[in-house]
Amino acid sequence: MDARSPDLPADTKPEAAPNAAGWRADAAADVQRSLPEVYGTIAVPRAGHWSRRLLAFVGPGYLVSVGYMDPGNWATDLAGGSKFGYTLLSVILLSNLMAILLQALAARLGIVTDRDLAQACRATYSRPVNLLLWLACEAAIIACDLAEVIGTAIALKLLFGIPLVGGALIAALDAFLLLLLMNKGFRFLEAFVVALLIVIAVCFAIQIVAAAPPVAAMLRGFAPSSRIFTNPEMLYIAIGIIGATVMPHNLYLHSSIVQTRAYERSDEGRRDAIKWATTDSTIALMLALFVNAAILVVAAATFHTSGHADVAEIGQAFELLSPLLGLGMASTLFAIALLASGLNSTVTATLAGQIVMEGFLHLRLPSWARRLLTRGIAIVPVIVVTALYGERGTGELLVFSQVVLSMQLPFAVIPLVRFVSDRRKMGAFAISRPLAAAAWIVAGIIVILNVKLLFDALFG
Repeated sequence: MDARSPDLPADTKPEAAPNAAGWRADAAADVQRSLPEVYGTIAVPRAGHWSRRLLAFVGPGYLVSVGYMDPGNWATDLAGGSKFGYTLLSVILLSNLMAILLQALAARLGIVTDRDLAQACRATYSRPVNLLLWLACEAAIIACDLAEVIGTAIALKLLFGIPLVGGALIAALDAFLLLLLMNKGFRFLEAFVVALLIVIAVCFAIQIVAAAPPVAAMLRGFAPSSRIFTNPEMLYIAIGIIGATVMPHNLYLHSSIVQTRAYERSDEGRRDAIKWATTDSTIALMLALFVNAAILVVAAATFHTSGHADVAEIGQAFELLSPLLGLGMASTLFAIALLASGLNSTVTATLAGQIVMEGFLHLRLPSWARRLLTRGIAIVPVIVVTALYGERGTGELLVFSQVVLSMQLPFAVIPLVRFVSDRRKMGAFAISRPLAAAAWIVAGIIVILNVKLLFDALFG
């Protein structure tokens, strides 16, 4: 159900944050709503059972979780499971815990300041710094689209025999799908995403049952191993998993879409909104943990233990799953889940691209033009790369795209942690010192892993 909050008239800008002293002097004149067409459109009950308020906030977390189980995750999880068995389950778990923390901070920033992360950067940093941050985020979105569009194209080829370039062009039409869903209301978009997530989860649940992995080996995989850091090949895939799981554009996305809820813009209303938005994203990201772990577990149980440790491409996995599992529909379920994942991910990445471009560059264009522009920026290199590579090396290309994503993470994570720790910006809603310390540790881990990866690539 969509409804405008009575204290959020459609034709006015949001009030400058009550803690406006923490922003640049000229920031107040620069404030505009994030995703203005859906800002505050979903009613939040102010009385009744707590479950009604929770249900009002259910949705943004699932849109965010889409990015944590996109086709890029499939490539890294398949490569990790087939080569190293269950060892990298610990990296998936660590990445998910990082994601839960960072997405909670992104939601807090959006709810408290009425700014998404891109707008907060614009209101804090100089123009050259903002341009650098925008370019870094666009690079991340292009890398994300590279994985998602190739994943969708592969799924269409596996299911219907459509050539890869044709499948990539079809995947580009998601911009129109997003327009259709947004025109029907943000709840329709959320329902579409949740429905496809259910399809993905059911497909992998069936495959897990068919693979029948040993429980003891799986549990040992969740315990960290020093081999991950000392083995360059394993570290490369581990960083790819982190890049595929903790996605920079998701931080921008989440800080924006939580503002679609018409919660009271008061201290009490914001505190309540933070609680339910964090609950929503935590539950949704546990579903992402299940899907990511399931992909790796299926790869480990099916390929690693049968001597197929070289399986890194989605097409290879599709061909081998049914014969190795002895389940005729296993490969079809795999491709259906991949198609659902690709469709979901391209829709949310397009939305994130709009948020990033509007927030950093302050472009004011019609909604259809904004979405076609943001999709065009990302889709052109995707089509070129797909045409050049074809079926060769798509697995390596997908893993590389996730490493590129990981390299961009510090450019989103460091500003986010800095903002939510700043009492001038957040007032009483600034995070506590222990939580800030945990967030900076997460940021530090990401930076250290990236430096190690670069060192190995250049001098290893």
